[in-house]
Amino acid sequence: MTPIRRLCTYAPLGIVGWLVSGCGGSPPLPAAAAKNAPPALVTAPPPPNTPTASSVAISEDIRRACGIPDTDAYFTFDSSRITSKDQSPLDRVATCFKSGPLKGRAMRLVGHADPRGATEYNVTLGQARADAVAQYVDARGLERAKTSTTSRGAMDAVGTDEGGWARDRRVDVELGN
Repeated sequence: MTPIRRLCTYAPLGIVGWLVSGCGGSPPLPAAAAKNAPPALVTAPPPPNTPTASSVAISEDIRRACGIPDTDAYFTFDSSRITSKDQSPLDRVATCFKSGPLKGRAMRLVGHADPRGATEYNVTLGQARADAVAQYVDARGLERAKTSTTSRGAMDAVGTDEGGWARDRRVDVELGN
């Protein structure tokens, strides 16, 4: 058998053996294929895990009137879920507006989003966050007519990395008119 014929006969068997055995890992992609390959999935780090990380940012005038410690609060990416650590400050806000120093006053809830995503999506997400906080405080006895919600989406976003974006994802709790 000629060398060329031998190569054509046995080379496919060698390739099959190499594929079956795995050869210690995947072969590298050719340069052209690597350029067109989908990017690897990157998992974003969680939002800050600090004593001030939560889902709401309560304005200074409300904190002062209600005796609430200085706490800022943030939502996780693509979420409008209130976490367990958000409940205590929101419970205090609800009590303050229901029977405390701010009884009878109106509350404004302003939802925010980080700058990633389409403008319309971010406005919708900010509104969902504000509505989630409104539903929470309303369930604690606040008059719904005294709670207004709005969204700024990513209009006020200033973050440039995950830590900054986490601070952009929040609901501001403010005194209403």
